[in-house]
Amino acid sequence: MSVLTETLLNNALPAISRNLNVGMTTVQWLSTGYLLAIGIMMPISALFLYKFSSKKLYISSLVIFMLGSAIAYLSPNFGLLLTGRIIQAISVGIIMPFMQNIIILIFPIEKRGTAMGLAGVVIALAPAIGPTLSGWIIDNYSWRDLFGILIPISIAVIILAFISMRKIIVTTNPKIDIISIIYSTIGFGGLLYGFSILGTGSVVYSILSIIIGSVGVWLLVIRQLKMKNPMLDMNVFKSKIFALTTWLSSLVNMAFLGMQLLVPLYLQSVFHVSALTAGLIMLPGALVMGVMNPIAGLLFDRYGIRILSIIGFSIFTITTLVFIVVNQTTPLVVIAILYAIWMVGISLVLMQLGTAGINDLNEKLIAHGNAINAMARQVAAAIATALLISISVLGANLSGSTNQVVSQLVGYRMAFAAIAVISVIGILGVFRLRKNAD
Repeated sequence: MSVLTETLLNNALPAISRNLNVGMTTVQWLSTGYLLAIGIMMPISALFLYKFSSKKLYISSLVIFMLGSAIAYLSPNFGLLLTGRIIQAISVGIIMPFMQNIIILIFPIEKRGTAMGLAGVVIALAPAIGPTLSGWIIDNYSWRDLFGILIPISIAVIILAFISMRKIIVTTNPKIDIISIIYSTIGFGGLLYGFSILGTGSVVYSILSIIIGSVGVWLLVIRQLKMKNPMLDMNVFKSKIFALTTWLSSLVNMAFLGMQLLVPLYLQSVFHVSALTAGLIMLPGALVMGVMNPIAGLLFDRYGIRILSIIGFSIFTITTLVFIVVNQTTPLVVIAILYAIWMVGISLVLMQLGTAGINDLNEKLIAHGNAINAMARQVAAAIATALLISISVLGANLSGSTNQVVSQLVGYRMAFAAIAVISVIGILGVFRLRKNAD
C-alpha cells in the first residue's frame, strides 16, 4: 500500500491538473515532493528503528499514513492535497527501510537475495502496477478515490499489526540530532527545487538552489563524521562495494521511477489514449516484474551481482534507446512489449544491488547502510522526476513546432534520452564491481 503510492498518482496528474487548475510543472510536485519527503525521512529511520519499539513504530507510521490519505482525499485545493501527500511520505520514509532492516536481520547472507527478491514482488510490483490501477480509477471514478481506497486498507493493516506483530529489535534509545535533520532538509530540498525549476527558464535561481542544496548535503556529511553517535554512520562508505552499489542502485531508481512517471504521461499526451488504456499498456511490464523479482533473487544468491548487473543494465539501456525513436504511429502493442522487456532489465538489479552492498557491512552498520541506501535511491528518484519533467517541457518549448503533439513528442524524446544517459553511466560503473561480489 505504501510503496504503491509512489506511482499511484502518475496517471492521474493530467486529471488533477485540470480539476484543480494548476500547471503540469506544479502538479508534478505531488510525485517529486513526495519522493523528497521520503528521502528526508530516511536518515531519521535508522534512529527510529532503535529508539522505539518496532510494533509501536510500525503502527504509528500507519496512523500517519492514514491521516495523510484522509487529508488528500478531502482536500479542496492543491496546497492541501500536497500537504496530505507529504504526510503520507513521512510515514513511507519510516516503513520502507524498516521492512528491509527486518528482512536483513532475520535472514543469513546466503539467503538474503532470495528473501529480498520475494520482498521485491511488493516493493517493485506495487509502483509498477500503480499506473494501471490509477488509470482504471480515473476513468471510472475520481482522482480523490486514489486516496479514499487507502483509508480502509490502512485501518485493516493497523488492526492486523496490533494482533500479530512482536518486538524484534532491541532498542538503545539513541539521540535525535535536530541540526542533522535541518541540514538534510536544506540539502536535499535545495537540490530538488533547483532541478524542478530548470525547465521553467529560471536558470539563475535553479543554479543557486542546487548550490545551496549541495552545501547542505556537505554540512550534513561533515557533521556525521564529527559526531560520536551519528544519525547516519558514514563508516559504511569504507566498504567500496557498498559505495558503488549505492551509487548504481540510485541510478537504477532514477531510471525506474522516471520511466514510471514519463510513460503514462507520454501515452496520454502523444497517443491520446485514456488513463486506463495507458495503464493497461504498462500492465504486462508490471506482471513481468512480479515474476522476475524472485527469480532475480535466486540468481543473485547463486551467481552474485556483477553478471546480473551487466545483463540488467544492458537490457534496459537498449530498450530505452528504442523508446527515443518511437512515434505516434508506432502500434501500442509494440510499446507494451518494449516496456515489458525494459522491466526485465530493471528487475535484475532493482533489489539486488542494494542487497549486495548491505551484505558487505557488519551487523552494527546494517540499519545505517539501509537508511543511506534507501535515502540515496529516493532522493535520486525525486531529482529524476523533477529533472525529467523539466527536460520534457524544455524540449517541447525548443521544438519550434506549432503542432502540440509534435512538440510534446520532442520533449518526451529528450526525457527518454536523459534516462538512456543515466543507464549508460550505470553500465560503466557495473564493470567496476568485483567478479566475486555478492
